[in-house]
Amino acid sequence: MTEQLFTQDAYLTDCTATVTVVHDMAVELDRTVFYAQGGGQPGDTGTLTLADGTVLVVSNATKGDTPGSVVHLIAGGVTPPPVGTAVTAKIDWARRHKFMRMHTCLHLLSAVLPYPVTGGSIGEEKGRLDFDLPEANLDKEDIAAKLAALIAADSPVSDEWITDAELDANPDLVKTMAVQPPRGLGKVRLLRIGDDVDLQPCGGTHVKRTGEIGAIEVGKIEKKGRQNRRVNLRFA
Repeated sequence: MTEQLFTQDAYLTDCTATVTVVHDMAVELDRTVFYAQGGGQPGDTGTLTLADGTVLVVSNATKGDTPGSVVHLIAGGVTPPPVGTAVTAKIDWARRHKFMRMHTCLHLLSAVLPYPVTGGSIGEEKGRLDFDLPEANLDKEDIAAKLAALIAADSPVSDEWITDAELDANPDLVKTMAVQPPRGLGKVRLLRIGDDVDLQPCGGTHVKRTGEIGAIEVGKIEKKGRQNRRVNLRFA
C-alpha cells in the first residue's frame, strides 16, 4: 500500500520515498505525490531522481493490484531501481494543475445539471461529462452562465472521510453510474464545494477554491444514445 500524499495536499509537487516493489519497467513506492489514473482523470507524469542524480522519467501512474497501491511506469526501457532505493518523486505540476482545475469544474457541472452521470473524461485543456437524461433542450448559454457564477463565487473546496458503511447508508451521494467510489480501505473520501454546492465521493485531485478554475467555455452538447447527453467544456 502506498501513502497517497495527494489526498492530504494536492499541491505537493515532490516528496522523498523508498522503492517497495519492483515490476517489469515500473516501481511502487512507500509514499507518492503521483495520482494514479482513474475516475476519468489521467495519471500523473514526472520523474524519480536517485541519490546519485540519475533521473528516471515516469510516463504514467496507475493503480496496483493491492488496494491503495500506486505503480509508477518508467519510460525509455530503463531498468527499475531495486527495492530499498531512495528516490525523490516529482510530478509535472503544470499538467497536474490543469487536471485539478478541470476536475473541480466538472463537479460544478454536475451541480448545474443534477442528473445521473454515465461517464466523464478530464484533459489538460478540456473535459466532459455524460448525463443520463431523455431528450432535453440543454441551453449552452444558461449552463455557461451558471458555471461562471459558481466559479466567480470562489467557494472553498475541501474533503472529508466517511466509512464504507456510511456511504452504503447514503447511496444518493454517488452521482456516477459507471464509476464507483474507490473502496477497499474501509473509508471513502468525499469532496465538498461550498456549504451546499456539491458533495460526492471522489478520489481525484482538486483546487482549493472554485475561483482558481478560471474562465470556462461550454462546447458542443452531443447526443450519445437515447438517454445520454454529453456536455463538453474547455478552458477559455
